[in-house]
Amino acid sequence: MRKVRIVLDAVGGDHGPDELIVGAVAALDTGKVDVVLVGPQDLLAARLAVVSDGRDFGGRLSIVHASQCVAMNESPVEAIRKKPDSSILVAFDLVRKGQGDAVVSAGNSGATAAAAIKKLGRLDNVLRPGIASMFPTLRQPAVMMDVGANVDCRPQHLAQFAVMAASFSQGVLGIESPRVGLLSIGEETGKGNTLVKSTHDLLLHSRLNYLGNVEGRDVFQGNVDVIVCDGFVGNICLKISEGLADAAMHMLRNEITKTLRTKIGYLLAKPAFRTFKKRVDYAEYGGAPLLGINGTGIISHGKSNSVAIKNALLVAGEMVSSRVNERISTALAQNALHDVMTEATA
Repeated sequence: MRKVRIVLDAVGGDHGPDELIVGAVAALDTGKVDVVLVGPQDLLAARLAVVSDGRDFGGRLSIVHASQCVAMNESPVEAIRKKPDSSILVAFDLVRKGQGDAVVSAGNSGATAAAAIKKLGRLDNVLRPGIASMFPTLRQPAVMMDVGANVDCRPQHLAQFAVMAASFSQGVLGIESPRVGLLSIGEETGKGNTLVKSTHDLLLHSRLNYLGNVEGRDVFQGNVDVIVCDGFVGNICLKISEGLADAAMHMLRNEITKTLRTKIGYLLAKPAFRTFKKRVDYAEYGGAPLLGINGTGIISHGKSNSVAIKNALLVAGEMVSSRVNERISTALAQNALHDVMTEATA
């Protein structure tokens, strides 16, 4: 039986193809996935030869030509319409044809989502696909959804985000009964705007392990496994957490280099600092899964380094192996909210 084959948009991202190819080779070396690179054939072949020092991957790494690339500042809708041979469209088309199992891209996130929906469509009963993201906590990672795909939502959309994120948590993180919390301005039932209050009522009648409202301070405590919100709030949370992690590391670095005593203390505590940095580093989580599409896609940060790309490829492989989409379809079909949610229109 062949390994899971992940298609990598090899010209998406801020660092160019070399960093992406290094990540692809690192993922191959784990023995868990095969990789297809998509982009200009000659360019990728030349860079692969340099980066891998001419290694023979025995058919586990291949290149598929795409003559166009979507820039980070391009309109997703316009790019998808005007660039039919873009690397991201070609990548998702390979999955549609059964020549790949999942797509990873560090390119234009809007174009990635648009290409996924155009080529693969949505899972049955899914109103809107959304982007999930893993957050470090005091315990195991938590999943937040949505973090940017849908800034204007209805309660039915958020209820489905809860179902899809819980299915991802079960399949990829191995949490049997994920604890679900709804992000609000207070734990009390009556707190929040109209969207939050209506979503709370829906989730109360679901089969999910729903704990009720959670506040922003609870996100990193590890008391819930799934945090539900609209894409506007979720994206702000995501960007604040990224900025805070970077700022904390810089402040810490400034303090520990001030005196000889603090420098010595740092040397003694260096393993602990290294572990902390790894826990809060976005690269360790790879990317954000696009849940609800009829396939598997990972949207990675534009500045992703090779470690992030490797981990994104491995997460994509785990999503396929653990049949996350089947879990989502089953959960939506069996969930007590199914009839209510499907009455809404996207």
